[in-house]
Amino acid sequence: MGNLRTYYAQFHPIVWVLLAGTVLARGASFMTLPFLAIYLSKNLDLHPILIGLTIGISHLTGTIGGFIGGSLSDRFGRKPVMLGALFTWSLVFYGFLMADSPGWFIFLNAINGLCSAFFEPASQALIADLTEKSKRMRAFSLRYTAINVGASVGPLLGAYLASVSAKTAFLITGTVYLSYVIILFLLMRKLSVASHTGGKEPVTLAASLKIIRSDKALLYLVLGSILINAGYAQMDSNLPQHLDGSIENGIFVFSVLLSINAVMVVLLQMPVSHYAEKFKTMQVMMVGAVLLTAGLLGFSFVDGWVTAIISMVLLTMGEILIFPSSSYLVDQLAPDHLRGTYFGASQFRKIGHFAGPIIGGFLLSEANGTVLFIVMAAIAFGSIIFFAQGNKVFIKTTATISK
Repeated sequence: MGNLRTYYAQFHPIVWVLLAGTVLARGASFMTLPFLAIYLSKNLDLHPILIGLTIGISHLTGTIGGFIGGSLSDRFGRKPVMLGALFTWSLVFYGFLMADSPGWFIFLNAINGLCSAFFEPASQALIADLTEKSKRMRAFSLRYTAINVGASVGPLLGAYLASVSAKTAFLITGTVYLSYVIILFLLMRKLSVASHTGGKEPVTLAASLKIIRSDKALLYLVLGSILINAGYAQMDSNLPQHLDGSIENGIFVFSVLLSINAVMVVLLQMPVSHYAEKFKTMQVMMVGAVLLTAGLLGFSFVDGWVTAIISMVLLTMGEILIFPSSSYLVDQLAPDHLRGTYFGASQFRKIGHFAGPIIGGFLLSEANGTVLFIVMAAIAFGSIIFFAQGNKVFIKTTATISK
């Protein structure tokens, strides 16, 4: 009992609230969004390229909105940005429930991207605000684990609802997000979480852009992450279509793969992150890029359960190394008064999530899944160049500061 109390005490109570909310909210969204491509294909009979555009639009708006949302959270505080984004997010899923045309789905998914872009940088910045510097990598790893705890259950329930009543999944997800914002509002008020605004002087968008443009390590991190995300984005857009057309019971296999992915992250994220702390952050990301590339390449030759599972295991190991390390590196690079802005700027990596489904949809329709995943593996492998350059800049900058 004492050890449990000590473990709980290492983080602020609101950090635990955010982690618990992440489990529920992400579980609900993983019930719907991974199956949106299938829903659009079967219910609206859309072309793969248009499906790719619909899926990818959220990441385009997220790219733009993330920077704005992060900057606003530095200027006006984390709470109003987070709560406003969560409430709007709930309305988006209720909107999916009523949408009946491609235009509405594109519009709503664009707003979905904005909500994510406003909430995620502000929530990550708040976690960093409330956590000792020595424990932040652990906190970000726990956050990523929380995402995947939700993801381990959501896809299986989503697969069932996709075959029974896809609209019910939208209703459940909207209700979960609405409940989350109400609970978070009440607990933030009860726990008196300060509305963090960084420094005494307001952070203007122009000043933030100028500062971040000069941070080469952040620039290389974002460029490498764009390529990684372009490959990783195939999981939510073109992988289910590829599996559905190439192996028996492809949609069920896809839902099982998503759960394997989530369970692996839940079980391995903390021990792997603890071991990875011994190495330079971008070096860890380079190893992750190699493993993720190998997973994508494996999907190009998938012919059944065995090759599909092996490919997902490799991709997941890469994911475990890359994504929490990316958040931790942004925190290392960010001045305290620009933390939200830096986390917002890192959302530019979502360009890969926008372009990936469109490029993949084109390759899937004009060639086949094998060509699609070979090309995306090559793109993801290119991220190593940027991570290597970023590592050099980061080491040089750290050495200069320590003198």
